[in-house]
Amino acid sequence: MQRRLVIATGPLLLLRPAWAFSLTEGDAAVGIRTALERGANAAVALLGRQDGFLGNPLVKIELPGYLKDAARLLRATGQGARLDELVTSMNRAAEAAVPAAKPLLVKAVKDMSVEDGLQILRGGDDSVTTFFAGKTREPLVQQFLPIVTRATERVSLADKYNAVAGKAASFGLMRGEDANIQQYVTARALDGLYRIIGEEEKKIRRDPVGTGSAILKKVFGGL
Repeated sequence: MQRRLVIATGPLLLLRPAWAFSLTEGDAAVGIRTALERGANAAVALLGRQDGFLGNPLVKIELPGYLKDAARLLRATGQGARLDELVTSMNRAAEAAVPAAKPLLVKAVKDMSVEDGLQILRGGDDSVTTFFAGKTREPLVQQFLPIVTRATERVSLADKYNAVAGKAASFGLMRGEDANIQQYVTARALDGLYRIIGEEEKKIRRDPVGTGSAILKKVFGGL
């Protein structure tokens, strides 16, 4: 038998619409699955196109710390155009890789347990990111790396990035995981993807009625 789900207590219960008292854990799980699948599809569509990363300041991939500082000196010596080409290629690589994530993201949502759904519903701003990263990050790294590698190897500065970054990492000037351009772009692409999924889910929480979905209205409308 489905258990009734109570999210708010005390005076907050008085603010909940009548239908919210009939919300079950099963309803909550279905609502979360619907929200996450919508968020995943929207994020892939937004990021997996030209300027999806490059034109979005929330997720644009920049050079990591030490290299970003060093780039200022290179720009002063007239290397600005080549640096711009490198940054553009990193973001284009991320944009090319993102569509490959859709099947795994959708599978993670479909396989989500009721407990996963309740944790997300009750969780904080990073609950969606934590869920998707835990379920999909490792296999998506394996899918993204070859795509990112093909996209970045055509840029002349990519090899120099790895050489300079490797030396900088050996001196403790930057993190080791950022010392390889392919791995760095893959990691930032996934960070950006999970972040945008989370942003899409927040939109649903803020305006469940606007989604036009009865289950989303039922689950999120009383929160």
